Amino acid sequence: MKSIADKREQEKRIVAQMIQLYCKKQHHRSDLCPDCREVLSYAIDRSNHCPFMESKTFCSNCKVHCYRPEMRTKIREIMRFSGPRMLLYHPVLAVSHMLLTVKERMHKT
Repeated sequence: MKSIADKREQEKRIVAQMIQLYCKKQHHRSDLCPDCREVLSYAIDRSNHCPFMESKTFCSNCKVHCYRPEMRTKIREIMRFSGPRMLLYHPVLAVSHMLLTVKERMHKT
């Protein structure tokens, strides 16, 4: 079982890679644009202060939505774009994410 710190770091790595992929493909930049940098900073801050890290798998599965509405909209857009593309660019992370999602859904039923 992963420690809370390990889970937190993994979540931050995955979010960062998804935001980087989004910015590269949508904004045609090799580095993060100011808007994407702001979303990444916000997501990392939310992850650093999450009191539910021990029991949750992903923010989307959390009962408490701590993102401000405008940031929630932005991160959803990023996830919708980057999620399917992660299979091409980061296949191990994508498959791991899918397996955890399926496992959590099976556990809830």
